[in-house]
Amino acid sequence: MTVERAILLTVGGLIIVSVLLAVYVNINWLWLTGILGAHLVQASFTGMCPVVMMFKRMGLPSKAGFT
Repeated sequence: MTVERAILLTVGGLIIVSVLLAVYVNINWLWLTGILGAHLVQASFTGMCPVVMMFKRMGLPSKAGFT
C-alpha cells in the first residue's frame, strides 16, 4: 500500500461513514463530508496534508511523481 492509496482509502471511508451517519443518525454529519471536501481542495493547492505526513512517518512508500 502506498501513501496515495492509503489517502484514497481513508478519505473515501470517512465520506461513506459520514453520509451513512447523516442518513441514519443526524443530517448534521454532512458537515464532516463538506469539511473533508474542503480539505482535499486546500491540500491540492498547498500540498499540506497531516494524514499524508502521518502515513509517511508510518513508513508507507510514496509513488514516483508524488511527494
